[in-house]
Amino acid sequence: MDRQPRPLCENETEVSVAETKCWYLVSYDVRDDKRLRQVAKHLKGYGERIQLSVFRCRLNRRGIERLKWELTKIMDDDDDLLVIGLCADCASRITRRSAEQSWTEEVARFEVI
Repeated sequence: MDRQPRPLCENETEVSVAETKCWYLVSYDVRDDKRLRQVAKHLKGYGERIQLSVFRCRLNRRGIERLKWELTKIMDDDDDLLVIGLCADCASRITRRSAEQSWTEEVARFEVI
């Protein structure tokens, strides 16, 4: 029996799987200072740092797979990478003690002139 993976985001359909963006929590533990800096610099292009080795990224499935593939080129076998996909409900329940950041989906706004 072939089972399809369950979508991470709400309202995600088969047609829009690659296009729907979801929040991902990306954490890493790199044992070499040079690789550590490379990984951090690379992740800055994909998301926002929320702690020293933790980033939040809003990406579609293709984007997160690309990021993981690119990080395998930088990281060594001794290094660790943790990627956690967050559904909209999970993201809405995140609390922080430091500066407030919104994890909710931003609605595109258009102005007709």
